[in-house]
Amino acid sequence: MDDPTWGLVEPELLRRIVVVSPHLDDAVLGTSHLLLRHRGSTVVTVFAGRPARYPDPPGPWDAAGGFGAGDDVVGTRRQEDRRALEVVGAQPVWLDFVEHQYLPLADRPTLEDVAPALEAAIRSATATAVFLPMGLANPDHGTAHDAGMLVRPRMTDLAWFCYEDAGYANLPGLLAWRVGKLFRAGIWPTPAVVPQQPDGARKSQAVRCYSSQIPPLEAEHALTPRLEANVGEQYWRLAPPPVGWEGLVDLP
Repeated sequence: MDDPTWGLVEPELLRRIVVVSPHLDDAVLGTSHLLLRHRGSTVVTVFAGRPARYPDPPGPWDAAGGFGAGDDVVGTRRQEDRRALEVVGAQPVWLDFVEHQYLPLADRPTLEDVAPALEAAIRSATATAVFLPMGLANPDHGTAHDAGMLVRPRMTDLAWFCYEDAGYANLPGLLAWRVGKLFRAGIWPTPAVVPQQPDGARKSQAVRCYSSQIPPLEAEHALTPRLEANVGEQYWRLAPPPVGWEGLVDLP
């Protein structure tokens, strides 16, 4: 337990990184410093598909972003995403699943829908490490996380991590809930020493590329105070417990 290398990540594992982003902005909000350090990484956005029709009038989030009836919201947001990822040196991959705000509950994609497409994208990127969202609060975040966890047992040669969903990780108890859930499942989420390039100015530049998202992010997630605080990005390694430590799960 006194090993000073505990939590360090072998550089070879980070040769080709895939960050799984629920929406067109989550990877930049939550992993910019990682992406800046590991340029050429791939960001796979799960919910980047166009709905068959947009609500008319637009829903509260899109309306706050300045969209009106007839606007191609996803098309605009993809353009924003491409510009933002250029700032941090990452490549976009957009899956065609439609985010929950545009669909009734019965029509939302299931884990069985999402997992195969996500697995194919990860394999296509020839990843050596995958960074999933913790999957907090938002249904799409939860689906992106859970789909990744379905894929993980089929790709055990990769290093698997979680990152903290920006804005949601600060909601009381939610991050602790996810950590505890993973812990009890035998997948011990452990803070990892992942090399990053902390650059608040560059991260802010990338985030500001999502111009249609700034007003709702300010209103609902206190975007500017969070960016000005330059809060660090924490990554959690997903791996079995050290041999002999399994019993800690059952301790009162």
